[in-house]
Amino acid sequence: MGEMMYKLFASASLLTLGLYHLICTFFHLLKSPQSYAAKPFYPFPRLSSVTGNNHHNHNRLQNLPLFTLILSLFVAFLHETLISFYSDPLVKGSTPVHRFSSLNSAAVFFLFLLIAVYYLLSDSTSLIPLPSDLLFALASVGFFLHYSAASSSAAIQTSDLQAHCDSLSARISALCSLLCLLLACRSRLFIADAALAAAICLQGLWQLQTGLSLYVDGFIPEGCHRLLDVQSGVEGSTKCDIQDSKLRAVSILDLMFTVHVVLVVILIFATYTMVVMAAGVRRTGSYEALPTNNADSNHIQMKSLTGTQA
Repeated sequence: MGEMMYKLFASASLLTLGLYHLICTFFHLLKSPQSYAAKPFYPFPRLSSVTGNNHHNHNRLQNLPLFTLILSLFVAFLHETLISFYSDPLVKGSTPVHRFSSLNSAAVFFLFLLIAVYYLLSDSTSLIPLPSDLLFALASVGFFLHYSAASSSAAIQTSDLQAHCDSLSARISALCSLLCLLLACRSRLFIADAALAAAICLQGLWQLQTGLSLYVDGFIPEGCHRLLDVQSGVEGSTKCDIQDSKLRAVSILDLMFTVHVVLVVILIFATYTMVVMAAGVRRTGSYEALPTNNADSNHIQMKSLTGTQA
């Protein structure tokens, strides 16, 4: 039950972060397409009516998404650190392997936590802020390390379903690492910025699906069961003893992964539509470029008069 609650927390945090970044990316592009550049973090917009005593409180409100991110990373770091002290005989190599694998994941979350805390301190104190390209490069390193940790976790699992879930999660982290690297090199690459937000949303949905498929009896595929070490009383995730049941369960997970990708695409369309409506952007017909000098202006006027006379 505890693992399922953590999966729900991780899913909600990632979905909130990804959706917020996606909304800000679309809004920033629509409002100022010429000066668009990807940012690692988008604060809440400033209010023009903020004065006096409300200024300090509004600065805190501006950084609320960053506070939420730091809290989520701290919970993830604390979770991985605490479970490393518990025994787990249900993984390959038993408890020592489980301990080092958990500490590896905790170290990755601690790296992300350091980046987020430094960004917050540099924004609210006299610390020199890091350039956006360097922050994206550090995030790329963090996502690559998470990909490596998730891949290692998948390799030591005796549960075929959990190994497959961790493997798909690792691929999403690898995609995020590549997108962050692209943004570090080209900050004006809007597609990479939107794709990064979408990938984070996908990771959130997949964390929810992982929790349901591994820890909720009603969603466990047919022919599979929860692992249990009778001697120690440790309960693990889901395993399929029969090869046909294993293949069927893996196929179901692949199908659900595709369904989540489709849901993220629908989320992108819906979010873009809502942001366009909120920003007041109106679609206009095709137009010619405005004249840059008198000669071009006279030329356009003569074309208009000629067309009228015809």
